[in-house]
Amino acid sequence: MGNAESSDFQKRMELVPAADQAEIEHSFENLCPGKHFSRKSLGLAAFKESSGICLPGAMSLRIFRGIQAENATSKSSPPAAEISKEQFALFAVDMLRGTADEKCAIVTRMMTSDNKEEVKGRQVQQFLEDLICAVVYVLRHNKVLRGWSLGNTRDCELGIRTLSAHLLSQLRPAGGQTLEEVELLSSSYTQASITDWLYQAPIVSMFLRVVVTLGLSILKKSAEHQLDLGCLVPRCKKEKGRTSCSLLDLPSVMFLNSHLPSAMQRSWRLLFSTKIHGESFSQLCGHLVDQGPSLLVLRDSDGFIFGGFASQNWVVKPQFQGDCRCFLFTVSPRLDIYTYTGYNDHYMYLNHGQQTIPNGLGMGGQHEYFGLWIDSNFGKGHSKAKPSCTTYHSPQLSAKEDFTIDAMEVWALGQLPERLQSVMCVFLPTTITEYPLKPPPTHPI
Repeated sequence: MGNAESSDFQKRMELVPAADQAEIEHSFENLCPGKHFSRKSLGLAAFKESSGICLPGAMSLRIFRGIQAENATSKSSPPAAEISKEQFALFAVDMLRGTADEKCAIVTRMMTSDNKEEVKGRQVQQFLEDLICAVVYVLRHNKVLRGWSLGNTRDCELGIRTLSAHLLSQLRPAGGQTLEEVELLSSSYTQASITDWLYQAPIVSMFLRVVVTLGLSILKKSAEHQLDLGCLVPRCKKEKGRTSCSLLDLPSVMFLNSHLPSAMQRSWRLLFSTKIHGESFSQLCGHLVDQGPSLLVLRDSDGFIFGGFASQNWVVKPQFQGDCRCFLFTVSPRLDIYTYTGYNDHYMYLNHGQQTIPNGLGMGGQHEYFGLWIDSNFGKGHSKAKPSCTTYHSPQLSAKEDFTIDAMEVWALGQLPERLQSVMCVFLPTTITEYPLKPPPTHPI
């Protein structure tokens, strides 16, 4: 490196504490084969071999290309066949501590095998699928799934595709117009569009940080990394001796958790499941009432999965309750979140045993036309939101306006209320040994 480039490198690295710089350099040295660090560079084959079981093959290739984008000599020159320690350090700093602008060129390079400044929607989608797959893999490999596993959640592969489609839908071309799904895949996107997207979809940057931190063993004990893990993966708690497979998959758990208030992201505690407690509205109320904030998840008889976030205690009373933090969501066949519009305050409603007003659980809309309604005659509900729910601007959540409940579960969120501290709940095991650790299938880029 020339004096100018070396000076620029030192200036950028000064933003990182000396101890962190040393850890980043040590991580690169651990990737070098044997004990020969004198060359201070690493080719693709050696990089993929060294990252080994820590990263899926497809993401190893993308990370290598991202490091190549940190061109130490000139941004206009073609990438060298090997990566240097300086490039590796700059990549780590930009991915873990950088802004969307600093990440943009690197992420664009990770999406495509050529050196073009524009990418196609299909390339973005494949990048997202590889990235989310890598997140699940590194969390599992490092045993930080916190009680979740591929065995106690819904099919992860489907969830990866659904979350990828949602994140792609937030990407806008240069003109900023909203596109249909087919148009999203065929359109081209500039680096300016990618930068805006990284601002608008911060979970993408969080996914990148988690993969880089855990996959390359960099700054795993840092406060920033612990914060990322807390935002993504809540601790999963269930009653002792009670096991069941959740209606949610791991990508949707991470997505929903990242949209909850921070105080509610650390722990999810299963309150109610039709698979465990049966199909009874009185059972639902008995497990739900006065348990703090909660997440309701339903699957209808057509296989649609959807629900709502209740930000406050559920109380049986003939008035609406809750606040503007509440939202509705869909998980399958589409993943999305629908938040408060400001039109009214019909956030939450729970009533039972009255003769003159509706009995059941509702969120959004109004009596007889809820965005989400579970009738006290358990097993029936509706989502009458055409053209959209007034409270949350959500569409019809279920396959049919009037639906039949196939399964339902409710999760309490955050700290256990003080009055319940004496009730013993246990963590699910955080180490899953019955599933062999194999890298997921790689995709051509």
